[in-house]
Amino acid sequence: MIFHCTKALAVKLPEVSKAPLADNNPIGSWHAHLHVIDRRRCVMFCHDTTRFILFQAGLKKEQFHRLGQLHRELFRFTLVSMGVPDSSIKRVELAMGPATFDTATDRSVLGTLNQSRSDFDHFINDYRNILEVDPVIAARWLNHRPLTARGTWLWPDKSMLELVGKL
Repeated sequence: MIFHCTKALAVKLPEVSKAPLADNNPIGSWHAHLHVIDRRRCVMFCHDTTRFILFQAGLKKEQFHRLGQLHRELFRFTLVSMGVPDSSIKRVELAMGPATFDTATDRSVLGTLNQSRSDFDHFINDYRNILEVDPVIAARWLNHRPLTARGTWLWPDKSMLELVGKL
């Protein structure tokens, strides 16, 4: 699985390709950006096609070396919470493959990340500390809202369920 990282995140990761990597994964690729909220390092992921958002808060320096694994676990837990059957989740995990990182970003996906970050600020108003935010609940909230991608309206949660169902 390919993660297209912003420069802010790329400097934290051990191996990031400067050249764009070829994406032949049936799940597709993701964009990732580093945010600092309440002096905590947080990463927001956005699926390139479905615009499905995942949010991981409070990453420590040593956790950036396992960012692909952290994403895989969070993605799995979020799919389970959405009612995806175990057989489909196993197919998703097999299709994901190893995590690779590059810096070839897309402005449209980055725009979705920026809008999601702005919307997320309203979500976290109910919390005193960013570490109190359950990443699965945040993902469910972020993905159950309509948004536009390249002029087309879509619901990220429904789009992701369709993609997973095709595997």
